[in-house]
Amino acid sequence: MKIALFGYGKMGKMIEQTAIQRNHTIVAKIDVDTKEIDFSNIDVAIDFSQPEAAFDNIKKCIENNVPVISGTTGWGKNYGKAVSFCDEHKGAFIYASNFSLGVNIFFELNEYLANMMNTLDQYTVSIEEIHHTQKLDAPSGTAITLAEGILKNTDYKGWRLDKATSDHIPIVAKRIKDVPGTHSINYQSTVDSLEIKHTAHNREGFALGAVVAAEWIMGKTGVFTMKDVLNLG
Repeated sequence: MKIALFGYGKMGKMIEQTAIQRNHTIVAKIDVDTKEIDFSNIDVAIDFSQPEAAFDNIKKCIENNVPVISGTTGWGKNYGKAVSFCDEHKGAFIYASNFSLGVNIFFELNEYLANMMNTLDQYTVSIEEIHHTQKLDAPSGTAITLAEGILKNTDYKGWRLDKATSDHIPIVAKRIKDVPGTHSINYQSTVDSLEIKHTAHNREGFALGAVVAAEWIMGKTGVFTMKDVLNLG
């Protein structure tokens, strides 16, 4: 595949390495200073840019019939618009708050556990996420996805950052140097605790998942998720 990278920071560079290892070619590295893009030479785009640029990048790709994979977080208010735009233009689009294959399995475990715990009123749930100090958004997109998975399967009304209420899930966001990403779900009662946890050891898992998603979307039309890519339910 001929891949265009929107955003060439740490993740962009890791995706480049992974893509080359899988016999793909990087034909464009697009950042804020890029003036013109030759979409005719691009098979698929992978976007790990900035929150303020992500929606515009996705629109440009779809307008030019280029499938786009987006892992940029912090632009969720425009996700619905991106879905509508993709449908209108018969494009192909995947967004994930986290492309790690392990994390997407973790998402499924989280929902399954939440459904089981829903009838056990003695437990309260909380989420903790830890990332490197360069991460711009808090809580992480992954933590929000985990919260949404719990909300779908319980009577909680929403989530709040660093604040617990009887009907909102607290999310604690920590920033520690050189931590790729750790997410924990904790169910606490007066007699015991139950925890599930995913720990990323490096960025390679995120990059691999994004490239696998790019490989999967080729030749398809529509809006998809990593559930589709991994055939999870």
